[in-house]
Amino acid sequence: MRKVILIKYGELTTKKDNRNFFIKTLKKNIFDKLSSFSFEIKDDYYRMFIYPNEEDIDSIIGVLKNIFGIHEINVCLMSDDLSVNNIKNLSLGLMKDKEGTFKVETNRSDKSYPIKSMDMSRDVGAHILKNTNLKVDVHNPLTKLNIEIRHEAVYIYENSIKGLGGYPVSTLGRALLMLSGGIDSPVAGYLTIKRGVELYYLYFESRPHTSIEARNKVINLAKKLEKYNSNGKLLVVNFTKIQETIYKNLDTDYLITIMRRMMYRIAEKLARKNKCLAIVNGESVGQVASQTLSSILAVNNVTNYPILRPLCSFDKLDIIEISKKIDTYDISILPYEDCCTIFVPRHPVINPNLKHILEEESKINFEPLLEEAINNVEIVNLNEKEKYTDLL
Repeated sequence: MRKVILIKYGELTTKKDNRNFFIKTLKKNIFDKLSSFSFEIKDDYYRMFIYPNEEDIDSIIGVLKNIFGIHEINVCLMSDDLSVNNIKNLSLGLMKDKEGTFKVETNRSDKSYPIKSMDMSRDVGAHILKNTNLKVDVHNPLTKLNIEIRHEAVYIYENSIKGLGGYPVSTLGRALLMLSGGIDSPVAGYLTIKRGVELYYLYFESRPHTSIEARNKVINLAKKLEKYNSNGKLLVVNFTKIQETIYKNLDTDYLITIMRRMMYRIAEKLARKNKCLAIVNGESVGQVASQTLSSILAVNNVTNYPILRPLCSFDKLDIIEISKKIDTYDISILPYEDCCTIFVPRHPVINPNLKHILEEESKINFEPLLEEAINNVEIVNLNEKEKYTDLL
């Protein structure tokens, strides 16, 4: 008898012909995230089993809770003795210190096992009733005892740990997240990762108007997201010349709109260069002036690249709640301005006119400025103990 960790897949079981690909990717992600531990993994079409050193189980579960694609985590007693008496005794050992009510549920994946699931549940339940003060409640028990009988062993566990669900990271390709220092974009990143999308991160800075503290804030947000992501990189774009050029030469009421159009032009080029299939941002419709539908339409006009807006229908309180859950909120509210909050016009346009935008932009040849920004992007490797930067 030993303790093992049983993983149930959840949503990826809907994938039919692609299911093995999703399971294989989940297994790889688990290996990557648990690289500091000693363990083995076995998997099949319905379950995955992790065989760890017993002293590592709590730490491993802490990591598994942050891996997308896992529906449920269970610490099991595993035994290759499939006799009824052994199953009864192991079950009693798990339940003898419990209080209140319980229910036994048996699943036989090995249909050749001679005792039917209902009969096993009844026999084990009777044994527990006889030897404890517990009561049966089949509708709302305090403790649910699970017995899974397979060809190679029996697995017994109680009260499962809920996983994050979603799809394993990288099964749906890679996207580029426009990561500011605010509350919204990290949440948008988290929700995108949940759908199986691996992320790279893009940050626009305007030194000296923005500070090194603002950059470090974004690095720390990206590192928080790396708990769920895999192998992410942060691309840092120096946006100073472009932003100053817009501010000094063009209609300041349109500063935010034109600035964001330039960001998307850069984002598209970097997305293509880094084999990203989409751009992600933290926009929520109507939340600020640049997020009205007419503003979004004017900004999108510069690219036909897919742009994902996971928060488009969320209100701010919903977003804040998720940011606290993923531990980014306290970082996001640190008082260091990013390039989207400096040079803010007194009256930013809410319903921008595309013809006027094009007339304004025609006054400046932005191509050399855009190319300079792209050619001097810095990379921050988020998975090294010491961060470093070098040229892209």
